[in-house]
Amino acid sequence: MNLGVLGPLSVLSNSVNKTPSARKPRNVLAMLLVHADQVVPVSALISELWEDEPPVSGLTTLQTYILNLRKTFVAATGRPAAEITKEVLVTRVGGYMFRSDASVLDVREYDKLVSAGWSALGDGDDLTGMMRLTEALRLWRGAALVDVPLGRVLESKRRELEESRLMVTEYLVGAKLRLGMYREVLTELAALTAENPLHEGLQAQYMRALHLGGRRAQALEVFHRLRRNLIDELGLEPESQVQRAYQAILNSDTEFDQDLHVVRPLAGSLSSSSWGRARTY
Repeated sequence: MNLGVLGPLSVLSNSVNKTPSARKPRNVLAMLLVHADQVVPVSALISELWEDEPPVSGLTTLQTYILNLRKTFVAATGRPAAEITKEVLVTRVGGYMFRSDASVLDVREYDKLVSAGWSALGDGDDLTGMMRLTEALRLWRGAALVDVPLGRVLESKRRELEESRLMVTEYLVGAKLRLGMYREVLTELAALTAENPLHEGLQAQYMRALHLGGRRAQALEVFHRLRRNLIDELGLEPESQVQRAYQAILNSDTEFDQDLHVVRPLAGSLSSSSWGRARTY
């Protein structure tokens, strides 16, 4: 059974789609998958389904959704209902838990590949790090949970996943730049910076790639566009690292200071973006 949240919600069995079509069961399934191998409290599920106004029959209705999801897993795996109840979608004190060990869940595979990529980059192995992070990003099939109704918890998880995707992309581009792949990343960065006009890390990398690829004037244009966007949207000047990158490009300096390079993550850690997240005050 293959399950996915990195794009449309997906339950596949031998390439056959078994994903529930009804709105609220999809919501419950998404909650269980993004919290795989953790107990999801009944209260959190009810809140996600009905926010602050659950119906009197809310608990009974939730139990029906859980029963129907177990039937979905029976159909997807061919395993007996008793096994699904005991080993896949299990009841725990106060809630329910989806156990991922017998399935392929894209977000779990993504986490493993990102962790391996982080470790490689932290150890100075940019080539292996690049390969693992590229594999991780290939698991994405679109925006996370794109076709799922989102309550407060799922919206928070969606934002977390999308931020992780940007952070991984930033480190991946950094590894490619350290490997001298300036021209190879330009098309990717052009699209990413257009989609994320306030993300200073990606914008700074675009500046650096353009400059090192012999397109200094365009690199300076990227800085000025970023500065206008930050001032217009947030009332802020670019961060100091971006300012120093701009000065290096302005001076036609191709030997960027160490802090202008994308900082490697600590080996084995899932650290934050080397440039910080896009500021959204």
